Amino acid sequence: MALLDGTVVNVALRSLGKDLDASVPQLQWVVNAYLLTLASLILVAGALGDRFGRRRIFLVGVIWFGVASLLCALARNPEQLIVARLVQGVGGALLTPGSLSIIQGSFPPSERGAMIGQWAGLGGIAAAIGPPLGGWVVDVATWRWIFWFNVPVVVLIVVIGLRHVPESR
Repeated sequence: MALLDGTVVNVALRSLGKDLDASVPQLQWVVNAYLLTLASLILVAGALGDRFGRRRIFLVGVIWFGVASLLCALARNPEQLIVARLVQGVGGALLTPGSLSIIQGSFPPSERGAMIGQWAGLGGIAAAIGPPLGGWVVDVATWRWIFWFNVPVVVLIVVIGLRHVPESR
């Protein structure tokens, strides 16, 4: 989810810019606010998971990401969208290392390599699917649906996480 949102917005920038009357620098910040926040906080988020519990920080990140996605979908001007994307980057940073550490703690050493490989492969696929998915969404709906789509996914992840993922540190 975090990697998909790093790329899905790119092809929607023209539609988004027209709808929000955004300048080119503002559109650049719509992308950069998310990616810079995600990249700069990912190590801190991993340390928070070690200290307070990996599942807890992962789920906080997922919920944070979902709330930020709602804020993105509801943005009425470029500044609101940029701030919402910055907030979304914090959620992405919280959930990304947590997802990997949950895999590490949930599988025996003999299976970890394969599971981490699948995690990395799915992350690459998600990043690659982003642009065509974003283009399709903009063609059949509006750019706002790029962010609305995250909400049911977040609910599903939280339910599964609460029911099936053990806490670990």
